[in-house]
Amino acid sequence: MMFRLARNVRTSRHAWVPVLQRWLSASGLNDHKQVRTMECRNGEKVKPTFSAQEMQRRLDMVRNHMEKNEIDACVFTSYHNVHYFSDFLYCYFGRPYAFIVTPKKTTSVSAGIDYGQPWRRTFGDNVVYTDWQKDSYYYAVQQQVGDAKKIGMEFDFVHLHGHRKFTDALPNAKLVDISQSTMQMRMVKSPEEIELIKQGARIADLGGEAAVKAIKEGAGEHEIALASTDVMVREIADTYPHSEIRDTWTWFQSGINTDGAHNPVTTRRLQKGDILSLNCFPIIAGYYTALERTLFYDHVPTDRHMELWEINCKVHRRGLELIKPGARCSDIANELNALYLEHDLLKYRTFGYGHSFGVLCHYYGRRLG
Repeated sequence: MMFRLARNVRTSRHAWVPVLQRWLSASGLNDHKQVRTMECRNGEKVKPTFSAQEMQRRLDMVRNHMEKNEIDACVFTSYHNVHYFSDFLYCYFGRPYAFIVTPKKTTSVSAGIDYGQPWRRTFGDNVVYTDWQKDSYYYAVQQQVGDAKKIGMEFDFVHLHGHRKFTDALPNAKLVDISQSTMQMRMVKSPEEIELIKQGARIADLGGEAAVKAIKEGAGEHEIALASTDVMVREIADTYPHSEIRDTWTWFQSGINTDGAHNPVTTRRLQKGDILSLNCFPIIAGYYTALERTLFYDHVPTDRHMELWEINCKVHRRGLELIKPGARCSDIANELNALYLEHDLLKYRTFGYGHSFGVLCHYYGRRLG
């Protein structure tokens, strides 16, 4: 029967397709399309990155902000805020995610393709939306926030299309921005966060050592980066055996490729006298730490190179002296700018003097306060 249908598909298509559709409907194979959300509590909750007390501290900050500003619910959608408040770091891959905080409940909203992993990781509950109907994600969010009249969202992360979808799904709610307030919450690190960042600094040093050992004439930038990343990933796995292994990377540039701090790794081969830029980024449970160093391979090519090196080191040392409780980043930057101005080098600065650590990667995070 099936082979005859296949051979005669061109002549009999209009005759058998309706029959096939009725058979699929009668057999219940289309019933799955009616399911828009479901629970996937598969397995047990995994060991969290931080203590329950630490996670509750974060939620208390959000709820205090909600109470002061008469916000009924917060719908976080960014990598950094979903992760910071839930311990679940999603993999976007074309599907949106959320973490919803109400006065009484916290729930992550995840795609069915991840099945039970988001629930196992989330500090709170989880609801899964399916692919079978359009906009089931927004339906899932609406089901969780209920009749909330004022909802906090991250206006710096929700794109225009998404904002329209949320407005359609929540026609009676007023959407207000919470991106700046939550950024301020993330800026001040807890003792548990500081300890994790210290471990990240230690692991970054190991990545730097591995990179230096791998440097040799004719080696490709990619080979040096791989050597560094491999060491860091293995050390993260040994130090945090319960963690997810993801996002750790190394930027290693040589020669002309060092003119941009975020230039990609290439296959350029190292030559003696090259200036080298080494950046090691161990990511532990979404937390970023960085080791950033400038090197020369074999020898410093000119006296001017060494002179500029010494000026940069002078600025670096002064920056360390200025960092202390009560100092303002803008004041530190102004004083360091003055040092560069003395040498007529400020005009060559292409970016600032640093940024925060914490929930951060090259595609999520950053404290812009």
